[in-house]
Amino acid sequence: MKDEGTGPGSVLSVVVSSMAAITLLASPGRAVSADQYRQQGLAYRQQERYPEAIAALTRAVELDPQNISGRVVLGWTQHRAGQSTAAATTLLDAFYLNPFNVPTSNALGIVYLVGGNLSAAITTHTWAALLKPDNEIAHYNLSLALERIGQYDLAVATAKEAARLEPTNPHPLIALALAHWGNQDRALAQQTFRWAIDLDGRYGDARFLTYLNEAGFSPEQIQRSQQILQLL
Repeated sequence: MKDEGTGPGSVLSVVVSSMAAITLLASPGRAVSADQYRQQGLAYRQQERYPEAIAALTRAVELDPQNISGRVVLGWTQHRAGQSTAAATTLLDAFYLNPFNVPTSNALGIVYLVGGNLSAAITTHTWAALLKPDNEIAHYNLSLALERIGQYDLAVATAKEAARLEPTNPHPLIALALAHWGNQDRALAQQTFRWAIDLDGRYGDARFLTYLNEAGFSPEQIQRSQQILQLL
């Protein structure tokens, strides 16, 4: 789940849509739909105005409680705002409404992973992978969770599958390098890390690797990634 659009045109569109939505929401006596609240919440989120985004998205869910996507958007926004408990609750509610919705399981699994609830993260992402076998998000996050509990062979297998499904993304390769490292296969870990750098040279900078916290890596996994890099 990524926000799209970073150019000047997209910034202008956000400002215009925000102003229009604010005017609409402030108009007395005028009914506002769940979709309008949702769009306003997304505009706020893009501006990282999380309290306003969550308020608008919560109202959208209240008006349209059966909308799974609306609940997922709210849960993901709560997650980005650092409200992990609220995010898990929101996404669980979405899961109970439809346990076969892949984006719900993907988002819920990430919340569990970042929050350190590894057993729940593994269960949720395994379910997401069963629902959609070519789900690179589930395989990638499974690898990170499995590496953290020392299941290195499984971490290798799931990272390889994530890398196969998303060959231009360096993150699965770094996850794979970590899994090889845990398996004491240091040479293969280093070679895999070099492949990640070949995809994106920024990953050859140890300072840049701190960004991996936004990709689901734990602080300890980031430190090990920096250690592998230093030994290349």
